[in-house]
Amino acid sequence: MGIVAVLMLPLLLLGISGLLFIYQEASRLWSKSAVQNKVVVITDAISGLGKECAQVFHAGGARLVLCGKNWEGLESLYATLTSVADPSKTFTPKLVLLDLSDISCVQDVAKEVLDCYGCVDILINNASVKVKGPAHKISLELDKKIMDANYFGPITFTKVLLPNMISRRTGQIVLINNIQAKFGIPFRTAYAASKHAVMGFFDCLRAEVEEYDVVVSTVSPTFIRSYHVYPEQRNWESSICKFFCRKPAYGVHPVEVAEEVMRTVRRKKQEVFMANPIPKAAVFIRTFFPEFFFAVVACGVKEKLNVPEEG
Repeated sequence: MGIVAVLMLPLLLLGISGLLFIYQEASRLWSKSAVQNKVVVITDAISGLGKECAQVFHAGGARLVLCGKNWEGLESLYATLTSVADPSKTFTPKLVLLDLSDISCVQDVAKEVLDCYGCVDILINNASVKVKGPAHKISLELDKKIMDANYFGPITFTKVLLPNMISRRTGQIVLINNIQAKFGIPFRTAYAASKHAVMGFFDCLRAEVEEYDVVVSTVSPTFIRSYHVYPEQRNWESSICKFFCRKPAYGVHPVEVAEEVMRTVRRKKQEVFMANPIPKAAVFIRTFFPEFFFAVVACGVKEKLNVPEEG
């Protein structure tokens, strides 16, 4: 009996490996069929995440519209995509200059896209502007700029494309958001406010357009790290706590987020929160034990500013 079990073990492992391979290949083909021949608009396509999304959707056979505020960056991305793709299975991307903080031109660009293709199947709102500093030192002009880029720009673009999706009774809008839509972090008042606002808008919109079969999805990572930033080589495994702190410290890689965006489109998910247990626990504590959460955050600010407590 023991010999039979030993002989069966390699066969079992081989069978499991085969099933995993079949599942991965089926998922890859399913992902491609979900976006093949679909008109996909990606804002801020020249950012790290924008480039990765462009590569994933271009490989899937989407008709890409790549938006960015730097023409040289768009041309560089175009060259990268066309150099590695099979021309018989992919479409030539369309490049569009767009600065979402310039609200006056957003509507014109959205109308240009509709005039060119007649429809937009998937809109990926990716653009985001960040600022860090004490609230009293951030000018009102900068607050407005952040709100234009992170809130008014995306909703303006969406509002122009939305009637077409509703009339066709199909379409998907994906918002790339941030953990700060769930709770604010000190010294990021303008950024957190813009993320809360845009999350509220798309949460409401999701319910409004469900009857028209238009899907609204949000993907919220902790934060997206740079391509060139990697965790230091330490003995992390010696501490479970340190192991779980790796992702909050270094963020999520753009490739991971792009793959999750593709899965979100394929499965028509409504909300995705990309975080390890620590940020998820923070959201839970903020919801059910707000006073404790505020006290912990305030202590962190006092420690950072080196301000002694009274008494």
